Amino acid sequence: MRAPATDRGRLLCLLALAVAVGLFTATVPLLRGWFDLRVYYGTVDTWVHHGGRIYDYRVPGTAYGFTYPPFAAVGMLPMALVGLPTAIVVGFALNLAALAFVVWVLVGPALRRYGWFGFAVAGCLLALFEPVRDTFSFGQVNLLLLALVLSDAWLLSTGRGRRAGVGIGLAAAVKLTPALFIGLLLLARRPRAAGVAAAVAAAATALAAWIAPDASRFYWTDALWDTDRIGRLGYVSNQSLQGVLARLVAPDGPSRAVWATVALLVMCVWVWRTTRALAESDWTAAFALTGLTACLVSPITWVHHLVWLLPSFAVLLHRRRLRVAGVLYAVLCSSVVWLWFDDASGLDGFLGSNTYTWITLGLLLWLPVGQPRAERAALSRRARATPPAPIPAAPAIPAASGQLVLSSCGDAAGRAEGPAAGTPRVSISEPTGSTCPDALNPQSSSERASSYTVNPSPS
Repeated sequence: MRAPATDRGRLLCLLALAVAVGLFTATVPLLRGWFDLRVYYGTVDTWVHHGGRIYDYRVPGTAYGFTYPPFAAVGMLPMALVGLPTAIVVGFALNLAALAFVVWVLVGPALRRYGWFGFAVAGCLLALFEPVRDTFSFGQVNLLLLALVLSDAWLLSTGRGRRAGVGIGLAAAVKLTPALFIGLLLLARRPRAAGVAAAVAAAATALAAWIAPDASRFYWTDALWDTDRIGRLGYVSNQSLQGVLARLVAPDGPSRAVWATVALLVMCVWVWRTTRALAESDWTAAFALTGLTACLVSPITWVHHLVWLLPSFAVLLHRRRLRVAGVLYAVLCSSVVWLWFDDASGLDGFLGSNTYTWITLGLLLWLPVGQPRAERAALSRRARATPPAPIPAAPAIPAASGQLVLSSCGDAAGRAEGPAAGTPRVSISEPTGSTCPDALNPQSSSERASSYTVNPSPS
């Protein structure tokens, strides 16, 4: 499908798309009322101005409060200097900036070919994507964490690897799930970056322990292991493997041994597929597979956590799997899992209520990795047709081995120079949700949110 040839045509097309997005947003999805951001704000305000403790705060009328590690609360301390409306505006702006950075890293060069029109269309399409939509509406931090992780990918891809690791370390200090990306750095044989990430996460955690020792002690010894503080495992918004098991055996609790076994199998698949991607310098796929795995093995993965699927869509676009990307995108815009909000029993409930989990698992198993066959053949023919370079009089300094480059255009992948200079190699490169009060209709009420339990148990 080609873009309109004239600016007037592009403007009309964009206007029609914006109207469609506005109508969809006003009628189909549930707006979350900045609930999670109100949790953050209330926690910090109570802690700083009223002498309260971080994990004692509860949103009025609910049993739910702060669920992240103490460093997350430390990072949110500037909220104590402003009012709630200002905090909402700043939070929205930060999410918008983070989303722009994510798009720029993943598909920026491809969109630049279409100028302002390409970025505007991408913005409209992402506004329909349920995980992104919910992240903005909740005032969540998922996009900020994704941007931090991808900032390290960008540093590594541009030859600034000595600075890499800080983004992943900060993200892991705010939420434990991104810590899996430290494992990715180890698989990629980037010990320096992995060490930096681990050191930054440890330093941030130690800083929080110094500022709030009681809160840190409580979190690491008690709150971390109490999933009831986060939400009900069987709630339909929990699109992790543990959520699938919880809905399957409801009203009983899922077996931890079964969940651990399934999670271990998924981790083995991740190691196998990621190692293959790294062997061919396919860094985009390696980061995408790690995000998918983090969503699957996390005990709770609310729908808005699935912004970690965005790198997978970038891989599909780079590899020209447009139909697959289009179908998966449409499903993830549809809020289809909420059809089983009240009852996830039976075969239809097992299949339908876990739709987003099946998508995540399918991408982990079948996401294209490595160099496209056609491009590999073209490079091989080009190499055979290229005469050997003359031997220099003095020894040449070899190019840095394994330099990663994220591919961001639809028709050409990044290159990495190997030990033999001039030989091209193709490379394609959460905080847990808060919980919210009940509502009768999950798709029309402004009181219920996708990361919240239906029947909260009092703390």
